[in-house]
Amino acid sequence: MTSTAAPLPTTAELEAALRKALAPTALEVIDESAAHAGHAGANAEGRGTHFRVRIASPLFEGKPRVARHRLVYDALHVFIAQGLHAIAIEVL
Repeated sequence: MTSTAAPLPTTAELEAALRKALAPTALEVIDESAAHAGHAGANAEGRGTHFRVRIASPLFEGKPRVARHRLVYDALHVFIAQGLHAIAIEVL
């Protein structure tokens, strides 16, 4: 039986989704998967489960921290089904 699940996301895929949804003025997506023992780490395909997002966006202006983080999660929600396990968010 073959799996129909989508592959784990890449940093490029996360970056593209964030750029499309939030038009960031600064953006860095870092795959930290290999640092998390017990979880699938980064692999030869460059796909992972744990990412750090450093982002600045004009859409964050005037919003509290929770609302800013919600915008990031909303932009990346499709990747949860692909195995995205953790997102550390740093709003710049």
